This record gives sequence, structure tokens and C-alpha cells, in this order.
Amino acid sequence: MDRSTLQLLLQQVRKGSLSVQRALDQLQTLPYENLGFAKIDHHRTLRQGVPEAILCEGKTEAQIIAIAKGLMKKKVPVLATRANPNIARALKRISRRAVYEKDARMVVIQSTIPQPQGDVLIITAGTADIPVAEEARVTASVMGSAVETLFDVGVAGVHRLLDHLDRIQRARVLIVVAGMDGVLPSVVGGLVKTPLIAVPTSQGYGANFGGVAPLLTMLNACSGGIGVVNIDNGFGAGHLAHRINLLTELPKPRPSRLR
Repeated sequence: MDRSTLQLLLQQVRKGSLSVQRALDQLQTLPYENLGFAKIDHHRTLRQGVPEAILCEGKTEAQIIAIAKGLMKKKVPVLATRANPNIARALKRISRRAVYEKDARMVVIQSTIPQPQGDVLIITAGTADIPVAEEARVTASVMGSAVETLFDVGVAGVHRLLDHLDRIQRARVLIVVAGMDGVLPSVVGGLVKTPLIAVPTSQGYGANFGGVAPLLTMLNACSGGIGVVNIDNGFGAGHLAHRINLLTELPKPRPSRLR
């Protein structure tokens, strides 16, 4: 249940068009719904502005379906991450709205499409980094951000990056995804004044150490204004980028008067 739905519910109670008991029935699963094996955080939309996501890895198909149905009852978007084709087919059986984003390994179920806001630009060093970038793109898009992508502009051919410098500098938030040596976020960070989220990926040869090498490079970046998320964590990057992106869209708080 999001803020607008709750506001409508309270208005209906105040007007008398909805009984207190019916309102309580709709609120009975707040703050969470206990399924035994999982506790669906229905209150998260009110606290954070976005619903709980389902990490499919480590869960059975039956568990994923049960959680998805619980979210769908509240008419919030369902975002299933790290979903394989079998999970995608199972979710499509319970909802005709289910869309499988194959590159992102995500399933999205939305009853309404939000009006995109702001400007998030996702950049990858190489083509092999695209799946992580796509996870970030789908995440931020479902949450309501306007997102564009720029693929394969790594430092091995930095002219490819510089050809898009004007577009890069216009973005409100940047997500830079890189494996191998992980240098690209530091290069981009030195060219822009906007917040930059760096995402190391597990793509690379032996000394890449499954993404540890680019992670350490990004943590040691000499450019300012860079934050780093975990290895291959496109979801976390997309979520954070959306929050930063909408900061300028939020109404400014009124200054308090001193007494």
C-alpha cells in the first residue's frame, strides 16, 4: 500500500463512504504479512516509496509465487530479481502482465506504468557488463525514473566515452558499471559534477577475482562524488539512483520558525 492509496482510504472513512471495519480489513496486513517462510513487508512502500523486491535466488518456485501473489493483492509493482526462465514462466501463469526482462534476469508485474521523472544515465565499460546495467535500468525504471543507457565505452578506447561527454554531463545521476580493472567510474567521475554510483562486475580474467579487483579500484577512486555498491549489484545501484534522482522532485520543507 502506497501513500496515495492510504490517503484515499482515510478520505473514504472520513466521508463515510467506507466503514471503519472495511478499512481495518484492508490494513490488516500492515506492517507485514506472515507467510511462515517469509514476511512480506507491505509497509515498505509507505516508508521508502517503493515496494519490497523478490530475490529469486535461494527460493523455491512455490515461495516466489506466494510472495508475488501477496504483493499483487496490494496492487504494487512486483520486481523479481535474478529470475531464470522457469521462474519467469511460473510468474506469467499467475499474471498476464508479467514481463520477463531476459538480459536483466528480472520479471516485472505492473498494473500501472509511472510517469518517468528526472534523468538517470547508465554507462558500461564493456558489453559483458550489460546484464548488470540492465538490472539497474529495469529497477530504476519500475520505480519511476527516466533512464537511458550508454554501452561499451570503456577506457581501452576512451574516445568512445568522450564522444558522449555532453550527454554524460547533462545527466542528473550516473551509474557506471565496469568489470576487468574497474577504472571507468574514476575517469567519468573526473568529468562530471553529478552523483555517480559505481558498480563492479565479476567480468574479467583471473586476477579480476570475481569482481574483487574492480571493487577495490572503485573504492580507491581518486575522483570525488563516487559511491560504490556491491559486486554485480545492479538492483542496489538502480534503487539508489532512483532515490537520488527524485531528490530535486520532492517539495522543499518549510523552514521552522524560531520561538
